[in-house]
Amino acid sequence: MHFDLTDLRLFLNICEKGSITAGAAASHLALPSASARLRGLEASLGTPLFSRERRGVTATPAGLALAHHARLLLQQVAHLQEDLGEYALGFKGRVRLLCNTAAISEFLPDPLADFLKAHPNVDVDVQEQPSYRIVPALVQGAADVGIVSDAVDLSGMDVVPFRTDRLELLTPADHPLARRGTLRYAETLDHDYVALEAGSALSSHLDDQAARAGRQMRARVRMRTFASMARMVERGVGVAVIPQSAARRLRLGAGLRRLALADDWADRRLVLCVRGLAAAPGYVQALVQALRA
Repeated sequence: MHFDLTDLRLFLNICEKGSITAGAAASHLALPSASARLRGLEASLGTPLFSRERRGVTATPAGLALAHHARLLLQQVAHLQEDLGEYALGFKGRVRLLCNTAAISEFLPDPLADFLKAHPNVDVDVQEQPSYRIVPALVQGAADVGIVSDAVDLSGMDVVPFRTDRLELLTPADHPLARRGTLRYAETLDHDYVALEAGSALSSHLDDQAARAGRQMRARVRMRTFASMARMVERGVGVAVIPQSAARRLRLGAGLRRLALADDWADRRLVLCVRGLAAAPGYVQALVQALRA
């Protein structure tokens, strides 16, 4: 076998992106160079690593096996770089951090900014995902740290408390639901909604909860931020579910009402999770410590 660490990083980037072009860009390689490296890797191993499809590529069984070993190997290389680099420049590395919507929009920016300022040689790749997708990504080695609701299965994870939050229903002051005290999410689904953009972690979570109730959210419009959602609700477009932390930050006006949701899943305890925290590189442990403070 003849391949190097650049080949393995390229291979994993293609796996994660589902595209040779996107994998090449993530690896900072020109597409012809990346294609040549991939062909050489497949020739060296004597088997195809990807199935070429119209919309991209998917790993073959051999590719999945290589991905497992490549991640382990690159993790060991990261440990080696850490052990040697700390003597000279301090921590150096890149952390892949997956978060749900509330964490990424409300709780993460300030402590993460402080960490990055204190560790100029560490970069953090932040991506938003629903909590139920984050733990499998950690198990597969596709991420280093996750911030999730503790309602998901955390078996095999090292778990550290992060923050607490609740989901609330936001309504116009003159809306029929505004006279209610506490209600369940399923009771709101007969009404029009202002929803968060499709693909966001919170949007996926609410769609899943509606499906479990045998219903579907009737989203008249989807917005990118909680502030824009609140403005739409105040104008009477519909109701919305937002984190309590966001509602407090926005200092909502008299034209809006906040109602508690009685569902157990609306009361959320967010946790940091890592698979094998004690064995993780020092810069990963440092990030976890900084975020929990």
